Formats: sequence, structure tokens, C-alpha cells
Amino acid sequence: MRADHHAPYERLLADARERFEEADDFTVSVEEEFALLDRETLDLVNRFEDVQTAAQGTPLAPNLVGELIASEVEVKTGKQASFADVPAALAERRAELTALVEPLGLVLGATGTHPWSSWRDQRIIDTPHYRRNDAILRYVVWRNNTFGVHTHVAIRGADRAVRVTTALRNWLPELLAVSASSPFHEGVDTGLHSARTQVFTRFFPRCGVPDVFRSWDEHAAYVRFLYETGSVDEPTQLWWSVRPHMQFPTVEIRICDAQPDLAEAQSLVALMVSLTARCARAIDEGEPLAEHPHRLIEENTWRAIRHGLAGDMIDLERGDVLPARARVERLVEWVLPVADEIGATPWLRLPEQNAAERQIAQRAAGATLEEIYAGQVGATAPVR
Repeated sequence: MRADHHAPYERLLADARERFEEADDFTVSVEEEFALLDRETLDLVNRFEDVQTAAQGTPLAPNLVGELIASEVEVKTGKQASFADVPAALAERRAELTALVEPLGLVLGATGTHPWSSWRDQRIIDTPHYRRNDAILRYVVWRNNTFGVHTHVAIRGADRAVRVTTALRNWLPELLAVSASSPFHEGVDTGLHSARTQVFTRFFPRCGVPDVFRSWDEHAAYVRFLYETGSVDEPTQLWWSVRPHMQFPTVEIRICDAQPDLAEAQSLVALMVSLTARCARAIDEGEPLAEHPHRLIEENTWRAIRHGLAGDMIDLERGDVLPARARVERLVEWVLPVADEIGATPWLRLPEQNAAERQIAQRAAGATLEEIYAGQVGATAPVR
């Protein structure tokens, strides 16, 4: 198979590589996805267009976008010069969005799944991007009523960005375990801590843990293959849990459930940014980083889906098993030198229980899904 060097994807790859070569290290942008809910029933409601119209002419407008279904909205922090600016930006966007939706009779949800609303009642938003995904994926995309938090960290150098992406694969399960917030889905107590990951990652093609790539050329060869075989027609159709982004010179971590609590969202993002920067520093200094096989990382991913922070994880270096919380504590210790450098250390706080654990405990104590979700929704709106 021979590449046509005049093909549009060749220009896309060349432009993406150039952007990475010119990137400023460790600038950050975060995207949070929220459920749009009826204030009284807390059902998902297809009101995105109303929210978008209300945002016109406000400071939030440039940072508000649609995300697949009309009962969902995404807000972005925008590019922040360093992590130090991110916690305040997250708080500001949540406050702006809350103030925007309240007059519309709406409230926001930020767990990885809605506990009872059916996918059958949700409408795909009418944009070229999502019409195309609907046509390509059909049932797969219809079922994806999920909510996450995505963190972009700029990495200078195309080869370096690919190597950072490969390194981050190893710790995707730990990040998921910290973030797990979705034990309930479509009226079912799933027995999982992250039903969102099972729905999204197991349904979508080219999703979950990517393969090992050691250079930009290796990564570009795979992207080129996908285009030449008609497998993709835009680069965002690589839905991996971590990926080099083709439009922005960033490595994007996509594994995490949405966070009901603002402070926990800030802490989670601090961990993601610190880990990304720590991997880059390790590469710069020649520190060996493991390249674990996909099949082994998937074992820990399943443990994070099923038990979150409450279960065990495998130390893939040594082959022994230890509590997931201990694995995350070791990870925090490993990233601390760089966390200090980028100002993230004060935000690296592991919660006593994550959102999934709290909800599961309430359920065990006899609370209804409605009561539990009302508490999560209440936690999502900033105190004003």
C-alpha cells in the first residue's frame, strides 16, 4: 500500500507534527461533560440547543459545545498557560454553566452515567460531526449516553508526545479507579464502579488502551493505514483512552468518569497533568519506562471498572497484587517532584471515598437511585 502524498490526511499528519514541534510544554486544557436534567424529575432532557442559545453573547459561549446527545453539554477551560490556572478555570466554568441553565429550569449532573434515563429517549445533536458518527456507528453511538472529563497537556516534540502517550497507558487503570463515579445505569445497580467505561470503551471501535508506539512515524503509519483502508475519515475516530491529539499539540487523557464534586475534579486533573509531565521528564532524563502489553493493562482496567478504588490492582512490574488505593498512593509519590514544579502538589488529594464508593454505600444503606442521584446533582452545582 503506497501513500498518496497529496491526500488530505498527509497534510493533516504534517500539520499535526509541526504543531507538536512548536508546542509549549505543559499548557493545559480540560473538558467536562455534564448531563442536562429537568430540575424536578432529574431526568435527562434534550435541551442542548436552548442552552447554546442562552450562552450566546456570554463569556461562556466560546467554551461551550455540544457532545453527541442533546441532553449533554461540554464546557472547556480553554488553554491555560500552566496547571496553576486550571483549578480556578474549572470552578469558573461550572459556575458560569450553572448560572446559565438555572433560568431554563435545568440542573447539571456529573456522574459517568445517568442512573435511570434510557438511551432510547436521547436525541443525537444535528451537527455534521455527529451526523457522520451516527451514520458510521449506529447502535454503538446511540448507546453512548456517558459523561467524562478529558485533560489535554501540551507536549513539545512529536516523537516525545507519542512516547508520553505510550507511557501513560500503564497508569490508565489507576486514573479510572480514582475517577469512578457510575455504578448505576438505566435503572440497574450494575455492580460496577464505572459502568461508563464498560459502555463506552467496550462498544466503540479503536477505543480503550492503545498499542505501544515509540515514534511519531510509527503512530502516523497507523493513522495513514486507517485512512487508506477507509476505516476513518477524521482523526477523532481514534477514541483511545489516551491519544496524541491531531488538532492540538497535546496528549489527551480520556479514561476518567465525570466528577460530581468540583474539588475532586480539580484533584483528578492535578493527578493527570502531573503524571503526564512526569512521564515527559522521565523520557527527557532517560529514565526507563515500562511498555506493558495491552493484555496486562486490560487486567487492571477491568479491576478499575469492577471495583474502582475499593479493589485490588496488579503491580505489573513485580506480578503481585495490592490495594488499588496503595497503587494510586505510589503513583502520587512518583509524580511529586514534577507536581511541585508545576504547582499541582496542593491539589493532589486522594478522597476517603470516590463518587462510586459513596453512592454504593448509600445504596447498601437503603437509599433509592433517585435519592442518591439528587445528592450527586447537589454536589455538582458550585456554592454561590
